[in-house]
Amino acid sequence: MKIVVIGGTGLIGSGVVRRLTEAGHEAVAAAPSTGVNTLTGEGLKEVLQDANVLVDVSNSPSFADDDVMSFFTTSTGNLTEAAREAGVGHYVALSIIGIDRSPEIGYYRAKVAQESAIRAAGLPHTILRATQFFEFAGAIADSSMVDGAVRLPGVGVQPIAAVDVSTAVAGAAAGDPANGIVEIAGPQSHTLDEWVRRVLAYRGDRRQVITDPNALFYGGVPGQTVLLPGPDARLARTSLDEWLAAQH
Repeated sequence: MKIVVIGGTGLIGSGVVRRLTEAGHEAVAAAPSTGVNTLTGEGLKEVLQDANVLVDVSNSPSFADDDVMSFFTTSTGNLTEAAREAGVGHYVALSIIGIDRSPEIGYYRAKVAQESAIRAAGLPHTILRATQFFEFAGAIADSSMVDGAVRLPGVGVQPIAAVDVSTAVAGAAAGDPANGIVEIAGPQSHTLDEWVRRVLAYRGDRRQVITDPNALFYGGVPGQTVLLPGPDARLARTSLDEWLAAQH
């Protein structure tokens, strides 16, 4: 199959392209650097010619509330229209577990809008919702700095390795449309503060992580189970210990 991966040069996308290619598919990495711009529509018609599947793992260059909402609504509108015109038979999008339970987080509101646009387009689709990536621990710490320390709530989280996300997205792209949401998560649950504390300590980062039930997570205070997967989630293999051991 010809599978076009929007965001195919990024952390997840490059892994998706590699796995699909190894499986014998014609995987095409599409990004602004390859002449495909989902905001302007540039290159979409050409790259989607004869494509069987479109995979969207793209991300907004700015996480400001208005910018990220504009990115996902504009980009998804252009992608669904181009996919319909090209006769694409399966639209796969990567999303995030918990987005519909934290409306105070601007990025999550934008992802909800993206999912809604995909469903409204009427295309055969699979929305793959993942938990937080192990790779995001440092960025979460950076965004949670208050008075020289990292402040995070002790809410549940079940992070997943980016390599496992890429594998799951590639598997979804090569399979039949679910026409709904599929959840993927890491094999073990932690608390948000504990997870970030362990990653920072392993890296030799001396910042203190303070457990604060009122601390913000990207602008919102998540409930105890907001970031956790449901009972039917597909669990990946890589544990936090295994991921840390591979970070040399």
